[in-house]
Amino acid sequence: MAQTHPKGVAKPAQKDARVAPGRPAAAPGDEILGIEAFQAMDRMREALVGQLTGGMSPGSLMMAHFDWAFHLASAPGKRMELGVKAGRKWQRLLAWLWSSAMDPNAPKVIEPLPGDRRFADQAWARPPFNWMSQAFLLQQQWLHNVTHEVPGMTRHHENVISFVAKQMLDVFSPSNNPLTNPEVIARTWGTGGMNFVNGWKNLVEDQSRLATGQPAVGTEAFVPGVTVATTPGTVVFRNHLIELIQYGPATDRVHPEPVLIVPAWIMKYYILDLSPENSLVRWLVGQGHTVFAISWRNPDAGDRDLGMDDYRNLGVMAALDAINAIVPGEKVHGAGYCLGGTLLAIAAAAMAGQRDERLVSLTLLAAQVDFTEPGELALFIDPSQQHFIESMMWNRGYLSADQMAGAFQLLRSNDLVWSRMVREYMMGERAQMNDLMAWNADSTRMPYRMHAEYLRRLYLENELSSGRFTAGGRPVLLQNIRVPIFAVGTERDHVAPWTSVYKIHQFTDCEVTFALTSGGHNAGIVSPPGHPRRRYRVSTRTHGAPLLPARDWQEANAALEGSWWTPWQHWLAARSTAPAVPPAMGVALADAPGSYVLQK
Repeated sequence: MAQTHPKGVAKPAQKDARVAPGRPAAAPGDEILGIEAFQAMDRMREALVGQLTGGMSPGSLMMAHFDWAFHLASAPGKRMELGVKAGRKWQRLLAWLWSSAMDPNAPKVIEPLPGDRRFADQAWARPPFNWMSQAFLLQQQWLHNVTHEVPGMTRHHENVISFVAKQMLDVFSPSNNPLTNPEVIARTWGTGGMNFVNGWKNLVEDQSRLATGQPAVGTEAFVPGVTVATTPGTVVFRNHLIELIQYGPATDRVHPEPVLIVPAWIMKYYILDLSPENSLVRWLVGQGHTVFAISWRNPDAGDRDLGMDDYRNLGVMAALDAINAIVPGEKVHGAGYCLGGTLLAIAAAAMAGQRDERLVSLTLLAAQVDFTEPGELALFIDPSQQHFIESMMWNRGYLSADQMAGAFQLLRSNDLVWSRMVREYMMGERAQMNDLMAWNADSTRMPYRMHAEYLRRLYLENELSSGRFTAGGRPVLLQNIRVPIFAVGTERDHVAPWTSVYKIHQFTDCEVTFALTSGGHNAGIVSPPGHPRRRYRVSTRTHGAPLLPARDWQEANAALEGSWWTPWQHWLAARSTAPAVPPAMGVALADAPGSYVLQK
């Protein structure tokens, strides 16, 4: 029987708090022998180690290093190849140094990788800085050879070792040294060294805020309900896990079928309702749609046993029930972002298996249903790392934002670590805070059981696309989905690579419209019409039509200027009935954005 939350809200029944997800129950007599106490000792040790390693499993790193070192030591041919390549790179560098001394416009030996802007300034084109940058890039290329194509090495360990080696090499990049960075030298000369004074002030301020748990500088200007998440609406439903927000109509007539937005539970929902000019919610309402959005509770230690079925039942299904009560008889357009899209796909497949036909369409924004190629996050996902993360969560009952931040910063270290260090601490400049950056700093937590379950069941075991995932004790089969799907991938997504998002075609038998937009995981989705330098590709594959490989699809569909929001809205409208008088608002429990989004 459900317990009653102090606020009068139904709370899910508690499960055994000490049995890890996926772990068999203790055998009879184990409690007497103290087996659980021994396991607790291991958990505590790993939780303490995690505080020192930033959440990285030493065991995972050691196994990757041993795999690489053993197989490299066992491959004399590979070692000879690396020696030959090193010699050739030195020859090329020396030849270029000689030619560039005679002709400053001599072609470079090597260009930076796409997206690497460290040496983009013209100051790096002059000696001796161009010598240093070219030598560094050649060294980076050789290190890639050292860590790749080692005979017998597993692909996962190869990626881990390559990633770690790159992080170590980046420490010694000439761009990160004030004595070898021409931009820093020029700024120091121009300001008489005041850039370092300002940089020291920035460093002290940042460390003080970090030590006291305060958000980053500038985030105070972006407050939910004041400057962001300001689309008019009311909270019309609340349970222990979600607040459901219904947004007021902005047009005289609206499409009868409402849109339900399901954001990821690892982020605050207002990523889709930022400042008015960047709000997808406000824009949809302005186009004549009734919009509902889920705002997830920020879990604490008491929520440690909330699992994936709780998020499906108390989240998506409870929201659909509430919408059906407010707009009776109308089907719903479901739209899920990131892991919210994965959860929505699970719910839609489970509903289809039970002939629940309340959905009229499904939109998946940067959301995966197959996790065989999950992008750079796969570097941090293996059995050792999984167990390590579970131990970190076991102590507190949740995974906190600071435990996740290290991994995400490492994935984009040039943008989030080194370039920030150069700009703010060497150049003495503060980055201009914007609504997306402020939202990114407004962190959330994840319950122990939920996080452990989705890492193991989705990432490690890939149960969903293989047909082994269950919800409510019943199999979840994506092939049962029969409503049309609109899926969006972003070109530079390090969380959900667009080629992985594209695989939705392979696991469903319905009509799929796929859009590929410029930008990354967040900025590519928050892409309002009128935003400069935005483009997208889009096409529809009907049921039974041949499926193109992802790269062939990209070549076959020309890039169009503008925002993917526009074709998506046209797609929604085409699958809705004629506009009518807006429906009544549900009983208001609070004004939007509600209280859950404000939980710290």
